[in-house]
Amino acid sequence: MLGLSLVSIATAALDAYTDYLRSTRALLFQLVTPVYYIAEAPYLIGNSLNESLSSRKNLRAQLEDQREKLLMLSHTAQRYRTLKADNDRMRVLLGSKEKLPGSAVIAEIVSVQSTPSSHHVIIDKGSSDGMQVGQAVLDAEGLFGQLVEVSSTTSRVLLLIDRDHAVPVQVTRNGARSIAGGTGSRDSLILENVPVSMDIMVGDLLETSGLGGRFPVGYPVAEVTSVVLDATSVFAEVKVRPLARTNQSRFLLVVFTADQERSDRLDEEV
Repeated sequence: MLGLSLVSIATAALDAYTDYLRSTRALLFQLVTPVYYIAEAPYLIGNSLNESLSSRKNLRAQLEDQREKLLMLSHTAQRYRTLKADNDRMRVLLGSKEKLPGSAVIAEIVSVQSTPSSHHVIIDKGSSDGMQVGQAVLDAEGLFGQLVEVSSTTSRVLLLIDRDHAVPVQVTRNGARSIAGGTGSRDSLILENVPVSMDIMVGDLLETSGLGGRFPVGYPVAEVTSVVLDATSVFAEVKVRPLARTNQSRFLLVVFTADQERSDRLDEEV
């Protein structure tokens, strides 16, 4: 019995001591907790920064990838628009070709050689394609110029707006004839020596008259934009706007007249 009493007393004392230590440990843990957080703070902040930097890096990589894809799509869209515009221009040009009395060859401008006093372009067709000096050149809207120099693979075109270019024309409405000369400006031609008695008015359309044999009759050339009558002069000052898009057209038609086609056939027979 005495032994059991001693054991009970020891157990009670241990329990009391343990309870006492529990409260002490809780107090110590409460005191140490801030120190623990302070000690762990660098690691926690470092991990957070690493995760943040990694996320930003991934986002930046994704953004760059999206930018590249957007750029490629933009390039594709631009190329599609360019091809569509070229296709539309070719369709218009082919429509014009069907209206011509003679045959024609489609040519592309490969170089522009224009100065304030001279306007020329180079096309990708030459003598190997049957080109000859003097042939009329048109775009989808009207007379563009004429061939003035021909090599084996390319030709030089003198634009109708050049100061050295002149073309016999007639008013579509009544057949009144004149000569349209280049001014060096892309927006205007001038009719030479128009008598004040000539029946011509703003809005009249001009076409090639066929006189001189250089240009076949009936090619659209220009529209009258101004008619000024001077009581002191026997000539009217008439300005016209060329119909050809001399600063925009890329594809042109080089026209063969019946005489030129006949000459080509004779050359082939020889």
